[in-house]
Amino acid sequence: MWLTALLLAVGSGLLAPGPASADPYCGLVWGSLAKVEPALSQAPVTNVRTGQHYCFDRLVIDLNGPVGGYTVRYVPQVTQDGSGLPVPLRGQAFLQVTAHAPAYDGNGKPTYDPANPNELSDVSGYQTFRQVAWAGSFEGYSSLGLGVRARLPFRVFTLAGPDTGSRLVVDVAHFW
Repeated sequence: MWLTALLLAVGSGLLAPGPASADPYCGLVWGSLAKVEPALSQAPVTNVRTGQHYCFDRLVIDLNGPVGGYTVRYVPQVTQDGSGLPVPLRGQAFLQVTAHAPAYDGNGKPTYDPANPNELSDVSGYQTFRQVAWAGSFEGYSSLGLGVRARLPFRVFTLAGPDTGSRLVVDVAHFW
C-alpha cells in the first residue's frame, strides 16, 4: 500500500527529485587580451614555479626586489629574447610572459639559470598548462613561454614578499 502511494505521488508530480547540483561557478571575469605594466625593475628574477588551483593553473616568477612591470599576451609563437628564435612549446595556445626585469646581477652573473630551459616546471597532470620554457633574458627583460591547452582567460598581478622580494603571478583559467 505504501509502495502504491509512493508511486502515485511520483507519477503525479507531487514528489519530485531534487535539482541536480552543478559544480561551483568560479566567478572568473578575466579576459584573454594582453596585460601590460610598462615600468622597469632592477630587481632580478630568481625563480619560476607553478601551482594548481581549483579554477586555474598558476605561474609565479620570483624577484629579488620589487616587481617593475610586465607584458603577458597570447602570441602565435613564443620567441627568444635577443635572437628572436622560436621557442617550441606543447599546447594549442601560447602565452609570452615577459618580466621587465633582468635574470642577471649588475656584473652580468645569472640570478636565474634553469637546469632545463625547456621544462622550468613539471606541469604534467595540470588541467590547463602544457609546458613552461625559458626564452631568455636580454637588455633588462626576462621572458618565458607558457604553452596552454587553449586560448583561455588569464589575469596578471604582483605580490610583495617574501622579505624584500616580490612575485609576478599569472593565473590561467581552466575554462571560459
